[in-house]
Amino acid sequence: MENIDFATLFQGVGTMIESGWLLSCARIFLVLLGLMLIYLGWKGVLEPMVMIPMGLGMVAINCGTLIMPDGTLGNLFLDPMLSDTDELMNTMQIDFLQPVYTLTFSNGLIACFVFMGIGTLLDVGFLLQKPFASIFLALCAELGTFLTLPIASALGLTLKESASVAMVGGADGPMVLFTSLALAKHLFVPITVVAYLYLGLTYGGYPYLVKLLVPKRFRAIKMVAKKAPKNYDAKVKLAFSAVLCAVLCFLFPVASPLFFSLFLGVAVRESGMKHIYDFVSGPLLYGSTFMLGLLLGVLCDAHLLLDPKILKLLLLGVVALLFSGIGGILGGYIMYFIKRGNYNPVIGIAAVSCVPTTAKVAQKIVSKDNPESFILGDALGANISGVITSAIITGIYITIIPYL
Repeated sequence: MENIDFATLFQGVGTMIESGWLLSCARIFLVLLGLMLIYLGWKGVLEPMVMIPMGLGMVAINCGTLIMPDGTLGNLFLDPMLSDTDELMNTMQIDFLQPVYTLTFSNGLIACFVFMGIGTLLDVGFLLQKPFASIFLALCAELGTFLTLPIASALGLTLKESASVAMVGGADGPMVLFTSLALAKHLFVPITVVAYLYLGLTYGGYPYLVKLLVPKRFRAIKMVAKKAPKNYDAKVKLAFSAVLCAVLCFLFPVASPLFFSLFLGVAVRESGMKHIYDFVSGPLLYGSTFMLGLLLGVLCDAHLLLDPKILKLLLLGVVALLFSGIGGILGGYIMYFIKRGNYNPVIGIAAVSCVPTTAKVAQKIVSKDNPESFILGDALGANISGVITSAIITGIYITIIPYL
């Protein structure tokens, strides 16, 4: 009988010993990080639908490393680097998440599903009520998306890599995933992981940024409406979505799947297809988001931390979201002066397009200082405009950056 030692019998432990101290430390760190994400998701500090499956995926992939038949380290979850068709087909019959990754993740389909679900959450009527203010704030809140690009280039990233990580400033996970898949596929895993980790922090971090930059007397401003906001019926909102979808797809065909998915969600919402609406806004959105978190966690093996660019990505992600938040608040101040004091600057933070989180954050902050101040309608208008603006910038980057 062949001698079987402890390391061979329990390969998770054996590979930890044989992989060297650096890789072993990285695996242990990611296991601990995964456990922390599970806890923070359970506590509600971070988005549980993304963070709990992502955290558990991190734990499983770094504990479940084994020695493959060819002697290399591997796992039975998936292999993101496969490109040979025959090898891919064989692996899809062995690694249980490989079909999900290959058929929905690596081609951007899961991002489009999430974006379709987001579309069902958007009432474009808020945007149509105050289009110019909403669009202006959305452009201001893309400050991080624009400024991070030259900063990343100065830190040594290529232009395509810089554009991909700059999209973190748009605070929209599907945009980051789609952009990085198109421009920097070799880095799309760490960039997307960084994006979703940091997007979970916007709910907890942005209130402190608002309180730092907006004094209480400004936060407590109660806006006085000179006339009641106009309510648009479903056919106007449906027509607006269809025309805007056509224009954006015509201008930026490379990003047309994103535009189509977003406005299809809006169309489902406004067309009265209740059963389809319930499906897209419920099982499709939440199921896709859950699987996205799970796949991101499983893709976080120890080699991710050993990439020398990971520290730059972590830094640039913070910079992008910080600048976008500052830009939105500055836009709020500009609107305050344009409206001669009849505007709450806190609305600017809602233009960072983390739907609907930042709009809720803005209203929550204002309500603490003045319970009679209601800004949610204006905040949602800026929020929805922020989503559309981020999609447009995604199209611009994917279209133009490859030619530079």
